[in-house]
Amino acid sequence: MTQSPPTAFDIADMTWPPPPYQPPVPPVTAADGVRRFDGITYATTPGYRPRLLDVQLPAGEGPFPAVVWIHGGGWLDGDRRYPPPTVPAALLHGTVLAAGLALVSVDYRHSLEAPFPAQLHDVKAAIRYVRAFAGDLGIDPERIGVWGESAGGHLAALAGLVGPADGTDGADGTDGGAVGVALEGTQGVGSGETGVLAVVDWYGVSDLVALADHPMPPMPSGAEFPDPYEALLGASVAERPDLARAASPVTYAGGPTPPPPFLLVHGTRDGLVPYSQSEVLAAALKGAGGEVTLHPVDGADHIFLGSPDIASIVEESVAFLARHLGAGA
Repeated sequence: MTQSPPTAFDIADMTWPPPPYQPPVPPVTAADGVRRFDGITYATTPGYRPRLLDVQLPAGEGPFPAVVWIHGGGWLDGDRRYPPPTVPAALLHGTVLAAGLALVSVDYRHSLEAPFPAQLHDVKAAIRYVRAFAGDLGIDPERIGVWGESAGGHLAALAGLVGPADGTDGADGTDGGAVGVALEGTQGVGSGETGVLAVVDWYGVSDLVALADHPMPPMPSGAEFPDPYEALLGASVAERPDLARAASPVTYAGGPTPPPPFLLVHGTRDGLVPYSQSEVLAAALKGAGGEVTLHPVDGADHIFLGSPDIASIVEESVAFLARHLGAGA
């Protein structure tokens, strides 16, 4: 469908430069009543691709509590539209919507586009956008949770734990804050609340410093795949231990405010991100008085390879979010 050109009235109301995001367009409603907003530009930066998000709403009257889904891919790859190959999109999306939750799927800058904390800035920007346009999107701005897998699990954990008081938002990110890097960011809708009520973290990294000595599994012959941790940081962990700590969710688990409830799900035979990474984060969250559930998936590798029952993992994760976001209330 082509859009009509701006009218004289529209042009008179425009400002220059335009805002670094686009307002939602009208949704498309499917036969089952599910409404979709596809490809909304929530943030732009000159020289980078626009950051996009999709919104799906259950049939019925809102506003609905919302889950922000953050894809994996080693911070180097991935797409908001596709869960890991072990988890069918229809299963994940359908289970979320059936629970009375809206689903917000976000893209973010990959690490070779921009190193950390660009990825966290983008996730924070998406949350601000959803809150700013909650009325248009049919979402309850007070009931937002995050859910990610692998690199997205790492970002979900950071989104749940990092607040404006963490790091420093000085002009150059080096003005003496706790970790010397600006973590909240000003992308897209430049200011606003980014806190969330619940976090689901599937096999995410929690401590980059501890992970530095873990050997990477062998890549396929001829594959050119950068070291994901060096790409994320723009340097090795040994060269930038301060930045590695700043990028580690465990750094913030004992912050001044209680953490939101966490569900950590991790394969016990994960050869890429060891199960111990979730154990460390669970211990830190419990030590801070947080509510945390650690679910080991016995014998499963990364992305739950080897698990015979992916559906039950999805159902447990959605039930956790629905409970803490008050779906149906």
